[in-house]
Amino acid sequence: MKKRVISMLMVAAMTASMIAGCGAKGQPQAENGTEAGGQTATGNKVLNIYAWNEEFKSRMADHYPGYEVVDATHGKIGDVDVVWNITPSDDNAYQNNLDAQLLKQADAADNDKIDIFLIEADYALKYVDTEYTMSMADLGITDEDTSKMYQYTKDVVTDSNGNLKGLSWQAAPGVLFYNREVAKEVLGTDEPAKVQEYVKDWDTFTQTAQTMKDAGYFMTSSVMDTYRVYSNNVTSKWVEDGKINIDKNIMKWVEDSKKLYDMGATGTHAMWSDDWKKGFYPEGKVFCYFGPAWLINFCMAADQEGSVGNLGQWGAATGPQGFFWGGTWICAATGTDDAELVKDIILKLTTDDAIMKDIVEKDDDFANNKVVMDEMAQSTEYSSKVLGGQNPLGMYCAGVETIDLSQLSQYDSGCNADFQSAVTNYFEGNATLEEALDIFKSATIERYPELAE
Repeated sequence: MKKRVISMLMVAAMTASMIAGCGAKGQPQAENGTEAGGQTATGNKVLNIYAWNEEFKSRMADHYPGYEVVDATHGKIGDVDVVWNITPSDDNAYQNNLDAQLLKQADAADNDKIDIFLIEADYALKYVDTEYTMSMADLGITDEDTSKMYQYTKDVVTDSNGNLKGLSWQAAPGVLFYNREVAKEVLGTDEPAKVQEYVKDWDTFTQTAQTMKDAGYFMTSSVMDTYRVYSNNVTSKWVEDGKINIDKNIMKWVEDSKKLYDMGATGTHAMWSDDWKKGFYPEGKVFCYFGPAWLINFCMAADQEGSVGNLGQWGAATGPQGFFWGGTWICAATGTDDAELVKDIILKLTTDDAIMKDIVEKDDDFANNKVVMDEMAQSTEYSSKVLGGQNPLGMYCAGVETIDLSQLSQYDSGCNADFQSAVTNYFEGNATLEEALDIFKSATIERYPELAE
């Protein structure tokens, strides 16, 4: 078991597509790693938290009762010193750092032990299916405590033995965000229900893309914008019986994306690149992006003067298919010497109704609480400035119920990254489709030597 766990920790890799390049408020990247652990000058106990960005730190600072900010990498809760070890996810640095520390966990001094670490869906199974994460039951968190959460958020962090190994304060169902000014000019309306008719399925989406192109606009910034929508709606896993498997819906993405690229309605920019971000501004001439609440509110330049978001000119529609993207889960590290405090942090930040509502109102996040979100979806008091006063919560609430994670696997992160990279050669005319698929298979087998074509 020990050898298997070490192998999983050292081999699995993460896709950087979710968080690289986000702004400082929602899913931001830290500029530098910070060293955690060690006895403090005051001799107090230390709570070590490992993360890849500042998001959870901001949630703690803004919403956890009694948390005091000391400086950029330290906080206090009573007589406990909170030390933040934040390593950017670029080039898999966060996971590499976390893995190295987890392998030392059993022999580490109490004040050097990891107490909490954060994970995301693309590589969740890598950690929850090991002995390095505590079950919520062992921490003292019950089924009743988590009864208001969306089921998929629990499925993501449930191990192969049925143990719940983490919790999240957020859910991340996705929708289609469209430029209202472009919609009014080209489609004659910016009303969500009417715009939805132009993007209701992929065939209609492609037809609308041609209309946008004829009017001088890009339908999406990149073919990569739609990838997660297709990949979230597969009916088989990337690996079946030890062999690489390409689901038919993934191949439909290739077919549809090739049409869009060839007609000039989209590009092949890498997500989070400067070219991809141009559509955040009116002069970028991009009609739509796909994403959850954290993308539109925190990653699309809403705080930048002159951006589409800052002008309140985005709208939200359901889009062709439901999907989800990302999210952040809190895990308790096995061996923590602060189990009671860890339990309290997790409970308050993921199950407290008042805190959940406060997160939505203050941070425009979508909370992992059915009761709170259903109430706020019906509220006339809540609206999104970025979305021109629209309340999108009803769409999120409907979308989150359609999320199906039955095809999730530990290979998703690497396979998704390798596939998108390989087929870009096909889109750009540098390889045939067959050659691109061969490139993908070779790259994936190099990443996961245990697999076969």
